Amino acid sequence: MNQPYVLILYYSRHGATSAMAMQIAKGVEQITGIEARIRTVPAISTVCEAIEDDIPKEGPLFCSEEDLRNCSGLVIGSPTRFGNMAAPMKYFIDGTSALWLTGAMVDKPAAAFTSTASLHGGQESTLLSMMLPLLHHGMLYCGIPYSEPALTSTVSGGTPYGASHVAGESNNPELTRDESVLCQALGTRVARLALQLTGETN
Repeated sequence: MNQPYVLILYYSRHGATSAMAMQIAKGVEQITGIEARIRTVPAISTVCEAIEDDIPKEGPLFCSEEDLRNCSGLVIGSPTRFGNMAAPMKYFIDGTSALWLTGAMVDKPAAAFTSTASLHGGQESTLLSMMLPLLHHGMLYCGIPYSEPALTSTVSGGTPYGASHVAGESNNPELTRDESVLCQALGTRVARLALQLTGETN
């Protein structure tokens, strides 16, 4: 039997969201009996219908429908675009109707993460925008509880709606200690719940 996994699905432009995905994966893999699977989505063009290579030139593979269908939990991430998720992530999610029709994602735990250039750049609204399609899929949304001390001590990213990062004007992908801790806590929580919901225990 294949080992259950949490799918960490993200889009990253300057590397910050990618760095968060790696920390979330570390959190997932702190739980015995489940692994992290990291996937990304292709960029899209505003001027023409661009064709992406089947395999990215670097970084993780593009996500497939089977990656989603077979996951035990899902964590999605996107940089903020005007208080909303980036178009490539939205475009990808809009193509998951077949999973919705079959109820393939129902009762799986899910969470979200984001990065912004400024402290009040729409982190929470972006996380909420990513939550909506997950709820439509019947998933069980997981935020970060205030039992995580870093949630009240952070002076950078971190929200009860999901993990976040403040990249600043220079698009700095380096996470603060609190941001890393909260990313890992989110991954650990989703992994633990995924095992519990599938009847496995840890």
